[in-house]
Amino acid sequence: MSEPEDERSGRARGMARRQVLGVGGALGLVAFTGLTTARALARRPASTGAELRSEVPLPPPFQVPLPLPPVLKPVSATGGIDRYEMTQRATTAEILPGVKTPLWTYEGTFPGPTIEARRGRPVTVTHRNKLPVPAVVHLHGGRTPAASDGYPTDLILPDGWPDAARRAQGGHGGHGGHAMSGMHDPRAVVTRLTRDYTFPMDQRSALLWYHDHRMDFTAPAIWRGLAGLQIVRDDDEDALGLPAGRRELPLMITDRAFAADGTLTYPALDPDLREQPGVQEPYLAGVLGDVILVNGAPWPVHEVDAARYRLRVLNASNARHYELEAVTGDGRRLDLVQIGADQGLLAAPVTHPRLPIAPAERYDVVIDFSDVPVGGRVTLVNRLGSGRTRDVMAFRVARKAADDSRVPRVLANDLPAWRRSDAARVRDISFRAGRMHGGHGWLIDGKPFDPARTDVTTRLGDVEIWRLVADVHHPVHLHLVGFRVLSRGGRPPLAHDAGLKDTVSLRPGESVEIITRFDGYRGRYLFHCHNAEHEDMGMMANLEII
Repeated sequence: MSEPEDERSGRARGMARRQVLGVGGALGLVAFTGLTTARALARRPASTGAELRSEVPLPPPFQVPLPLPPVLKPVSATGGIDRYEMTQRATTAEILPGVKTPLWTYEGTFPGPTIEARRGRPVTVTHRNKLPVPAVVHLHGGRTPAASDGYPTDLILPDGWPDAARRAQGGHGGHGGHAMSGMHDPRAVVTRLTRDYTFPMDQRSALLWYHDHRMDFTAPAIWRGLAGLQIVRDDDEDALGLPAGRRELPLMITDRAFAADGTLTYPALDPDLREQPGVQEPYLAGVLGDVILVNGAPWPVHEVDAARYRLRVLNASNARHYELEAVTGDGRRLDLVQIGADQGLLAAPVTHPRLPIAPAERYDVVIDFSDVPVGGRVTLVNRLGSGRTRDVMAFRVARKAADDSRVPRVLANDLPAWRRSDAARVRDISFRAGRMHGGHGWLIDGKPFDPARTDVTTRLGDVEIWRLVADVHHPVHLHLVGFRVLSRGGRPPLAHDAGLKDTVSLRPGESVEIITRFDGYRGRYLFHCHNAEHEDMGMMANLEII
């Protein structure tokens, strides 16, 4: 489809962020998704986006050992606070065997190092930015004061970033805006080289993750490697007897694509990620890769005992959805026993034959390998994938072993019991594609993100019900708070909606009710779609807690 002349000339001059999304005339939802109906999308949620194809030979599956992210050691642990230092820097790593791939990393690894935290013991992380572009860090799932939440314009500038650009992207003393979008954010707090992030850790034990959250460039920054795990533990969880130690495995699942020279392929309009945000036209609905990585390794394999294992699963993909299933070599399906959600342990276990997981969701599951013969293999399959994206990883049962772990019938009794009658208000919020600034983008309640505009204001301590509605698949994330899913399409929640969540997968045309209490801290927070391309292209909104 051809573009109008004014849009072609505007693109040549370098349009503002929102105009970059304009691809002309009658481009609509069909072109965004590559599918013709919401019903088709419901059958193929992984297709909310377009897939890149790698140009290098890809390794066979289940040959590369599963790497485990290193655990970061604190530089000090005095005064009841664990203090860490982390440098964001470019490096080169061997992701595909024999192929060197440039990455942007935390501490030189992808994923970044894991931070092990204890409930009630504060953590401070000093981030140093040695990347060629500004950076922001968000602890996803953290109950964090606004100053450390990683607001998209609270930038850490690298050495040598021009002063003019600094003023345009945040300014000195909190005065400034954003050069690419032409937006002014008087509340932005910009630092140069380093920034301290303080996390009180006054929250339930849970798997959290940290990632870049820079305005307009979150998607390509995560794609290049800026993501890592933070685990919160507490005494109550330790006492349950769940699989632990080497039988507890963090699994960060991502998809990527590789160019002929080994670099990560990403369809950015500005490959340097400095001035012009956005992706090429076919990928406006999301970027999918054809290589599935787990902890940064392609289709890895992990040796296990014939025993129970606890899998801490994160979907850190930009746009790809998965439906996970564990299948033995003789075709049997092993149960996935869910014990936790985004915000920690469930009240009681929930058993799944398959488990859908949207971008940014986390699931804590136990899988029992005790009935698999030694030498047998269990494959973790993605039932939403096709071709090479159908496989995720494999487990090879290496030995019989004693196992004194258990999965108690009662896991937690501290989940909030909010009721509908507790709600101070009910809000209807829509997540849809739409027109903005003469082009197309992704909108919340018909508006693209503007850091200078407050979209929702609520009072500290208020309980609210939000009714969320989607056109295509949108994994919706709320900062600061966890929530419970009350209903889907007017019906009870699905089995995988159990527990306390911070990200919920909206399906095409679906309305989902959630309930939460806005407690913790006052200040400016966000809610947004965690399809990272949607987020960068406008699907984010401000939440002010007063």
